[in-house]
Amino acid sequence: MPRILHISMECYPAAKAGGMGDVVGALPKYLNRIGFDTAVLIPKHRTHWLDTHATHVVWEGSVRVHHGHVSYRIEYVEGDPTGFPLFVANIPGLFDRSGIYLDPSGRGWSDEVVRHLVFQQAALQWVQGMEHRPDLLHCHDHHTGLIPFMVKHCPDYRSLAHIPTVFTIHNGAYHGAFSWELMYLLPWFDAEARGLLDWNNAINPLAAAIKCCWAFTTVSPGYLDELRHNSNGLEWLINHEWHKAHGILNGIDTEVWNPRTDPLIFYNLKGNAIHKYKKENKLALAQRFRFDAERPVVTYIGRMAREKGADLLPDLIGRTLGADLPVSWLVLGSGDSGIEDRLRSMLHHFQGRFDAALEYNEALAHQLYAGSDFLIMPSRVEPCGLNQMYAARYGTVPIVRAVGGLRDTVVDYEDQRELPGARGVQFTHFTLDDAAGAVWRALQLYRDQARFRKVRTFDMKVDFSWERSASAYGALYGSLMP
Repeated sequence: MPRILHISMECYPAAKAGGMGDVVGALPKYLNRIGFDTAVLIPKHRTHWLDTHATHVVWEGSVRVHHGHVSYRIEYVEGDPTGFPLFVANIPGLFDRSGIYLDPSGRGWSDEVVRHLVFQQAALQWVQGMEHRPDLLHCHDHHTGLIPFMVKHCPDYRSLAHIPTVFTIHNGAYHGAFSWELMYLLPWFDAEARGLLDWNNAINPLAAAIKCCWAFTTVSPGYLDELRHNSNGLEWLINHEWHKAHGILNGIDTEVWNPRTDPLIFYNLKGNAIHKYKKENKLALAQRFRFDAERPVVTYIGRMAREKGADLLPDLIGRTLGADLPVSWLVLGSGDSGIEDRLRSMLHHFQGRFDAALEYNEALAHQLYAGSDFLIMPSRVEPCGLNQMYAARYGTVPIVRAVGGLRDTVVDYEDQRELPGARGVQFTHFTLDDAAGAVWRALQLYRDQARFRKVRTFDMKVDFSWERSASAYGALYGSLMP
């Protein structure tokens, strides 16, 4: 049974800040079902989930950082509550903090280079000490991007050089680059390998991972194609390493996201009574938000961030409601304070037609998927996107900008071709006019209730499960291992 170790900053439900947490929290479970022995290692963040689950120490060590050493413990989370073995690197002072990536002011931690270097080396020291080492290391995003380099070119870790490394790019906009002035923080490495670390005169973990890994993946075929032309300066490198590239669409955990059994929603789907299920959950939303439940509800769920297109929301909501279109708007999410303030200022003006919960709330997100009619994702960039898959499974029709994984998973309802994916509303350009036009088309679809219900029923049957994605990863692993 091939042994796979995923090394990541996040893993749902232990610690999650975005889609990477969902992926690392689901993929190992499904890999194990098809014959792999898969485990996960993340830092021991200060989260409620990790604080309330028992662990025991399986390894202890220390990492050299310049002239000092940082001690750590690798701990096993007892009982496999995630459905697979989960290990955490307990590194006091570096990860037991209020946020996974951001400090209380919303800025990245000032010592993130040290944090990432210590975590990656703790992972490799532990792997070196294992009686039965993994057959493959799967690293996620730039936070673990130096691992493929270290195992090849750092004397301390060269005993692992024969182990294949797979690297997944969840978001290619973030490279984790830092100045060569901080080179002293790195473990000793072969002088002739310096060029593998460098990109634009900086140490670039994302670029180093692409150069040194055995294979790299993106979280959708569409996003892989986009990175060839727009990857924040890495376009030439990605095209040069194209022989190692694989676009594998993420899946969703259909056991967690199941409208028939989801304990976080008010009314579960029974039989084929989709209309009653949606109606009851919309009425439940009306107990939490102020809106007209007789109107179609368009919802946004996600971070208040430019890459998500959230800065378009205030003007989009204002235009549609100012034109008195028959629609209610709901928003759930937090992030950019400027976007939050604009939305907050609109609550009184559009009372009864627009409401918002400017927070992160996993349970409320489930209820919104179950009770809304449409979900809007006006993203500038969307490597894969999971929200559109959750929405489709819960009978909420997606309205998406045709980028990255959104283009791969949502087909416009007026497209007559037999294409895989959910049916929804697509728009092309990141403009207020295009987004408003998409909302208008969604409302036209809603007016034709027979067609709308047909689209909704179709979407709930689309297979977005991890079984398909896990098989693709399994095939990739098999091609790399002896």
